[in-house]
Amino acid sequence: MTRLRKFRPGELDEAQREVYDAIASGPRAANSAFRLTDGEGGLEGPFNAMLLQPGLGGALQELGSAVRYRTAMSTRAREIAILTVARVWRSDFETYAHEAVSRVAGFGEQELKALRTGDATAFPDPADRLVFDTCAALAERGDLSDSEFTAAVEGLGKPALFELSTLVGYYATLALQLRVFRVESPESLDSPPSTTQDFS
Repeated sequence: MTRLRKFRPGELDEAQREVYDAIASGPRAANSAFRLTDGEGGLEGPFNAMLLQPGLGGALQELGSAVRYRTAMSTRAREIAILTVARVWRSDFETYAHEAVSRVAGFGEQELKALRTGDATAFPDPADRLVFDTCAALAERGDLSDSEFTAAVEGLGKPALFELSTLVGYYATLALQLRVFRVESPESLDSPPSTTQDFS
């Protein structure tokens, strides 16, 4: 059961509304392959919790927007990285959301299954494999060995490695918040629960 009820648009103060609008009508809304709001306008996934503290939530959503839309990495590399974090953290919402994004981006079901299980052999392309291996090390161990660092720098470049390490940290933060507040994916919430606990 969720530990945080959904904030509804009509009850938001000015600061919360600013964060809400940045999420619900910003670049995520224009490009979303998954549901950002429920039938009553409540934000899905990690975004609802950002309204608890809009000063921090606004900065966090802005970082997420930068990670998604203002880096040089390809959509393919980004989704391999995000779904690797989702696997390591066993994050139901991140898997739901970014498998949808990945399908739109052209990922096949075999690739998505491999990302769910951590099967690197499904990525024979050296660039894909390097992103996969680098992000797995970052998400699983929180570091790169000297050889992994050298391979990442030589294959991706230091700016791209900075982007990937930021992405892994950001999505790990979201996965932690999703876990703490017991947020499920909309797929598992097609029938709204009869009661919710309000820890807002």
